[in-house]
Amino acid sequence: MSELTLTVMRLGFLAVLWLFVIVAVQVIRSDLFGTRVTQRGSRREAGRPQQAARQQSAPPQQRQQAAGGRQRRNAPSKLVVTEGTLTGTTVALQGQTITLGRAHDSTIVLDDDYASSRHARIYPDRDGQWIVEDLGSTNGTYLDRTRLTTPTPIPLGAPIRIGKTVIELRK
Repeated sequence: MSELTLTVMRLGFLAVLWLFVIVAVQVIRSDLFGTRVTQRGSRREAGRPQQAARQQSAPPQQRQQAAGGRQRRNAPSKLVVTEGTLTGTTVALQGQTITLGRAHDSTIVLDDDYASSRHARIYPDRDGQWIVEDLGSTNGTYLDRTRLTTPTPIPLGAPIRIGKTVIELRK
């Protein structure tokens, strides 16, 4: 083997070794300090005042259509975290699916040892009622005190428990 080939192999091995060390340090750091929870609502809220002003100046029929179609009288309008590290966090219900878990791309990122990365989802059905579904989590999702095994409609104000975090639908 030539001297050049041997030097390139040594440098390649050294680069792979340093990459391994950096990844190992990042894993240890995330285990010690946990995942970083960011408040996503604050960035979204900044662009909403203009949209809200446009909706309020529109006729009631257009407001209802802009809000996502059917709007029932006692329908919940927000999802509120009542217990856990994110207590006080509110997410407006606008007809989109809300994902809950430790993954960074979840709608509500839970910094909870008992939550899975893709723990549960909350979504509207065709009748305008909200459904909670456990996504095969290890520790389970509870509605009131019942562990969910199938997608279940959520009554207004009923607590949804994921580990130490409790979430409720409110008007």
